[in-house]
Order: sequence, then structure tokens, then C-alpha cells
Amino acid sequence: MRTDLAIEAAQQLSLKSDLEGISQNIEIYENLSLEVTDISVETQAAAEKLSKPMGRYITVRSLDGTFDKYSECFEQRVEIIAKQINLLHQNAQNMLCAGLGNREITPDAVGPLCADKIFATRHIKALATEIDTGDLLCVSAISTGVMGQTGIEASEQVKAVCDKISPDLVVAVDALACADIEHLGCTIQLCNTGISPGSGVANARSELSQNTLGVSCIAVGIPTVVDLSVAAQQLSGSPAKKEIDEMMVTSRNCDKLVFNAANYISCAINRAFQPSISLDDLRSLTQ
Repeated sequence: MRTDLAIEAAQQLSLKSDLEGISQNIEIYENLSLEVTDISVETQAAAEKLSKPMGRYITVRSLDGTFDKYSECFEQRVEIIAKQINLLHQNAQNMLCAGLGNREITPDAVGPLCADKIFATRHIKALATEIDTGDLLCVSAISTGVMGQTGIEASEQVKAVCDKISPDLVVAVDALACADIEHLGCTIQLCNTGISPGSGVANARSELSQNTLGVSCIAVGIPTVVDLSVAAQQLSGSPAKKEIDEMMVTSRNCDKLVFNAANYISCAINRAFQPSISLDDLRSLTQ
């Protein structure tokens, strides 16, 4: 089963065996229609069974099926996601946010669109000597593009920037792939294990992780495509034709899905790293 979501891999594994070495906690915010699932992969044996690195995977799922920008509980949902980001980093003071993906292909544009809305402060702290910037954490943002556009691996770009600015933490934002159609566009995954861009669509590039970057790495993403063979089997109840085994599909409202996802994730990152600034002010600074 091709999926980037640890929650799906864990569900699939639980159907075949027990989940020894994997702990899971679920919290539901009924007033916000949110479900937060916290999965910890604690042993190497469990990691191999799950096909995920050891670490912590937090999934924030919208129970009403959407992360709409105009939701009445938008601000509260952003605060919940920001809280999960803070759970994954160790008091970092200097962060690099990397938007991965191809902005020219709508389902792959979450990362670049998110990077556009990150409140970057590194230059402010370095140059604004006449104002007090003590409450601002140092944040930088880049959009890497994809190797087909640049000829450079995203991991190589991020590593080069890390070598130059020495961040404490990298936050990599990317579009993901899922197997369950119910997770499409309404499930944000956060993990402290890094990411291998394109792995969910069988086009894996070099990973971004502490091993490759020399810096702690958090990955944040939302599934924008679904494995058609698995979705077809779920909907029909019978095995899918082999001809569709390599196909991924997305929603007809993919442009709206991606826009909303980038808005939620960028707002949550900004709130997590600039807690002294209100969400309204952060949004006005990144329009």
C-alpha cells in the first residue's frame, strides 16, 4: 500500500498483527471537529514493519472533511496544529522553513505556497538595529522547486542553506499521498523523522532528515493525491484492475484544497514560532 501517512500504515499493520513497539493516543476536539492521533514508533523492528523511521507522527484530521480557510473555527484549529509543531521541536531559536514541490503542478504546490506565507524574520533581526526584536524568533524560508526544474535535489539545496545559516531546526512542507480517500485533503501529518519527497508516488528523492542535514527536521504535509487502485477497491469492494496500479488521482477541487492547506500550515508554523504575535497580525504581515 503506497501511503505517506503513518496512521494508514499503522491501521494496515494492525489488521495483520499486533502493534508491539508502537504506541498510539487519540484526542478528539468535538467543538472543532478535529481528531489528533499521536503515534510513536519506538523500536527498529516496529519501524521496519511500518515502513516508517522511528519517531513521532502526529495526525490532525478534520472530521467535517475539510480545512476550509473560512471555517468558523479556523483560528482555534490553527492553534491546535501550532501546538503539535511545538511538541516536535526542542526549543529551537533559529528555524529554516523549506517548501518542497512544484508550484506549476497543483497537487504538488502545497510546499511552495506555504513558503510564500511564512513570516521570515532573519533579515529583520540582523538589520533592524533601531527596534527591539527580542520577541522574534529567527525564521528563514525557501522554496526548493523540484529536480526536474532546477537540476538540484531539494535536499542538496536545503543542506547548502543549512551550512550557511546554521539553523537549529528545518521544517519541510510537502504534499503527501494517501491510500484512503477519506484522508484526501483533510489530514495534516507532522513528524520528527524528516521526509523523502515523492516517496508516496513511487518517485522518491533524497531524504531530508537529521542524518542528511545535520539538523533536526520536522516534516509537515497533507495528502493531495490518493492511490487509485486502493481507492477503487474501497469503493467497489473488489480487487482493482492491474492497469490502474500506478495511477494517482486528486479531487476536482484540488486548487482550493491546496490553497486552504497551505494557508492552515503556514499560519500554524507562524504561530508556533512567533507566539508573541497574534494570528491576525501574522496574517496581515504575510498577505
